[in-house]
Amino acid sequence: MAGVSLKCGDCGALLRSVEEAQQHAELTSHSSFSESTEAVLNLVCATCAKPCRSKTETDLHTKRTGHTEFVDKTAEAVKPISLEVPKSVADCANASPSHPEEMVVPEVDKKLLEELEAMGFPTARATRALHYSGNASLEATINWIVEHENDCDIDQMPLIPVNTKVEAPKPSLTPEELKAKQQELREKARKKKEEEEKRMEREREKERIRVGKELLEAKRIEEENERKRILALRKAEKEEERRAREKIRQKLEEDKAERRRKLGLPPEDPSAVKPSAPVVEEKKSSLPVRPATKAEQMRECLRSLKQNHKDDDAKVKRAFQTLLTYVGNVVRNPAEEKFRKIRLSNQSFHERVGALQGGIEFLELCGFEKIEGGEFLLIPRDKVDMAVLNSAGAELDSAIKNPFFGVL
Repeated sequence: MAGVSLKCGDCGALLRSVEEAQQHAELTSHSSFSESTEAVLNLVCATCAKPCRSKTETDLHTKRTGHTEFVDKTAEAVKPISLEVPKSVADCANASPSHPEEMVVPEVDKKLLEELEAMGFPTARATRALHYSGNASLEATINWIVEHENDCDIDQMPLIPVNTKVEAPKPSLTPEELKAKQQELREKARKKKEEEEKRMEREREKERIRVGKELLEAKRIEEENERKRILALRKAEKEEERRAREKIRQKLEEDKAERRRKLGLPPEDPSAVKPSAPVVEEKKSSLPVRPATKAEQMRECLRSLKQNHKDDDAKVKRAFQTLLTYVGNVVRNPAEEKFRKIRLSNQSFHERVGALQGGIEFLELCGFEKIEGGEFLLIPRDKVDMAVLNSAGAELDSAIKNPFFGVL
């Protein structure tokens, strides 16, 4: 059987041809080769089609790429080996009747070449960059130089066959064309910026609307909860009053039975007792019950003021704000008499507070006293009570902000 490979007698490597044996001898200095009927392995990666000649090569390939499947194509590549020494390239060149073509330097844009030389680039490097970048522009040429600055032939003058057709270098833009191009680019950038600003403004407007809706919804929920709290409080008060009336009724029944027992009368027959008429809830007096604390007195005074002028909400609110101003001035300037003294005949005071039933009474609860025959209201310096004034301010602030104050 004819040999299908050459085997190195020194290391046992299998080689496909005489050329491979010569290369192996140059690399390893091995000189003993013989024909072998053992075929050289041809394992082809099923993923990337890379051929491997041994199990060691497949293991390295798998380690580097992660590819694990290989197809054995050894049988397809087996052919008898030829022992003839191939002719050298030089011999082939000498035997060729053709003559080498004349090589010349390609034409490039002279203006761009001068600009590159003025920037310090060698002529050969600038010419090579202009040729391979297509004479497009100065920026494209510099980019090519940066990308290929590590090439070993970067500073060699490029050569092309004399009969090669080279496209004429593109002429660089004239100053007018360059200016027009720059203006066009600026206009595009300006329009793009305007569109981006409009888009951002729309986004901001959407966000403002969303936040506004959330605030309104939160305010509505807060007001609804406050209204429910007040209704629950009123309901609890009515239930307490009902229980109190029931206790009084039971007490009266017990006293009545006790009196009949002492008089020697038989107890009343429950079936003979006339059903009592339904209890009609007495209408509460508009006069407030005197609260136990100063804060409750102030709250009741403000509630009474609003009830007495419930048809004019603006007037009531203005009175509350004026009272809050007087109280706040005293708190901030307790040593200044002008803030602790109010002339009752002052027209503005009379219209805002004095003419409203409950206004002067509230100031008196804050510590103001009538002097000089009732012409002035004054808080003596030694009677300024910050706790009372702060409580008055809190009650006024609540009365202003709470929409249900004094309604129920």
